[in-house]
Amino acid sequence: MIRLAEKRDASEIAAIYRPFCEESCVSFETEAPDAAEMASRIEKIRLRFPWLVCERDQRIAGYAYASAHRERAAYRWAVEVTVYIHADYRGQGVGTSLYAELFDLLREQGFFKAYAGILVPNPASQAFHEAMGFSPVGIYRKIGYKLGAWRDVGWWELALRPEIDSPAEPRPPAHAIESQP
Repeated sequence: MIRLAEKRDASEIAAIYRPFCEESCVSFETEAPDAAEMASRIEKIRLRFPWLVCERDQRIAGYAYASAHRERAAYRWAVEVTVYIHADYRGQGVGTSLYAELFDLLREQGFFKAYAGILVPNPASQAFHEAMGFSPVGIYRKIGYKLGAWRDVGWWELALRPEIDSPAEPRPPAHAIESQP
């Protein structure tokens, strides 16, 4: 079951994210946020963008959300997307389901482009994003220092819908959810 994240999910979301902060370079955060910080992030993100969770076996198997790609006004039709899956549920279609639902909501809101920043090399994430329709657009070389080395981040782009002249303002997530069949 995929649904909107709620503050009550923050502890499980923080637990999924923790190893990516503390044990790998996938996230450039070096200290994992606690449940209170994650609850704050959920509330802040949900004002403008969807944050989704996938429940399986009465647990959160993974989560995905969108956020602002950049803060300048002309970027407001582009989003950055993120997905993290609990180790017990990887390779079971959780990420694909979360992203598919997220992209549908983003289209309904009126967004045109989605971007994903990926630690490179990261063959599994790169292949997953490309399977979801993303194309590589560039690499920031040695942009972050974590776990004793400088790390590269690649950027992938997904066209959510064709560009149009004079696009309407993106709508809040609640409007997109109400519009879905």
